[in-house]
Amino acid sequence: MSKELELLDIRLLRLLDQLYATHSVTRAAEALGQSQPTVSIWLARLRKQLNDPLFVRTAEGMLPTPRTDALMGTVREVLAGLKRLSESGTAFDPATVQRRFSICMTDASHITLLPRLLAHVRALAPGVALEASRIDTNLAHALQAGEAHLAVGFLPWLDAGFYQQTLYAQDWICLANAQHPRVIDETRANWNLAVYQAEAHIGISSGTGYQLLDNTVASQHITRQIRLELPGFLGLSAILSTSDLIATLPRHIGETLAHATGLRVLPCPFEIPGFTVKQYWHARYHHDAACRWLRGVCAELFMKNACPPNNAGVSGYFKNAVTKNRVK
Repeated sequence: MSKELELLDIRLLRLLDQLYATHSVTRAAEALGQSQPTVSIWLARLRKQLNDPLFVRTAEGMLPTPRTDALMGTVREVLAGLKRLSESGTAFDPATVQRRFSICMTDASHITLLPRLLAHVRALAPGVALEASRIDTNLAHALQAGEAHLAVGFLPWLDAGFYQQTLYAQDWICLANAQHPRVIDETRANWNLAVYQAEAHIGISSGTGYQLLDNTVASQHITRQIRLELPGFLGLSAILSTSDLIATLPRHIGETLAHATGLRVLPCPFEIPGFTVKQYWHARYHHDAACRWLRGVCAELFMKNACPPNNAGVSGYFKNAVTKNRVK
C-alpha cells in the first residue's frame, strides 16, 4: 500500500514564489511578513518534502534549480486559483459584459414592463441580451437551475428557497370603447353593477391574478356575459376599439392599453381583491453579481413610491425590501 501523498502548505508555495522572484531569503521574508529564521526553516521543509535543493546560493543570490524552474508554472497557477477562490465575487460591469438573462413574465408584462426594461438595459449594458420566457409549471425548477434568472408577476405558489421583492400593487379597472353606445361616461347612471352585468364581456385567461376575478364573480353571484375568450392581451385593444365589449383587467395593463389606443377607463363596479406584482429569484443566485444588477434595475424602474431614505440609493433600499420564503 503506497504512502499517502503529503500536500504542500500554501505558505511554502508562497515562499517558493517569492524566492523565485527575489533570489533573496531576506527579501522573501520581508514580503511574507516573516523573520529570516522562519523562512529558512520553511525552505528546509520544502527541500525535504520535494527532495531537491530548490535554490542554490551564488554570487547573484539564490538561484533556482531545474526542478524549481519546472515547478513554478504550476505553483503560480495554484496560487492564482486560491486567490480567485478567496475573492468575494467577480465584479460585474454592465457597460462591457456580454451576458444573456432570461426573465419569466406574463404577456401583460411584455406590454407594460419589457419595453422600459429593454430601453434601460440597452442604454447601460449594450452587450446584455434579454429573453422573455413564459411562466409555467416549470418555473421553480427553471429558477433553481439557472435556466431563468428572474420571475416577475403574482406568483404566490413559489415556496421555500425563493426570495421576493414587491414592485407595485394592482387593483382592477374596466376598459371600453371610447365611443361605446351605452356606456357614455363613468357616472353612476351610465356605469354601475347592473350595466356591467347587462353588457357583453371579453374573458381573459392569462395571468395568475385572474383567479381573483373569477372567485369574486362566483362568490358575489355576478353575471358576466362572456362573448369572447382570449388567452392573453394580444389584440385586446384592437377588439375593444371596434366593438361594444367590456374587459375587466388589472390597472397597470389596462391603463397602458388605454393610453396607447384611446380606450375609456372605467372603475370596476364591484370590489375585487388586489394583488402585488413582485420579482422572485432563487437563493442560489441571491449573491450573484450579474443577477443582483438585473434585480436592482427592475427595482429602480418598477418599484412604485420607491424613494430611498436619506438618498441611500436604490441598492440600499432594494436590500431592505427583500424577503425570503422559508420552509414551514
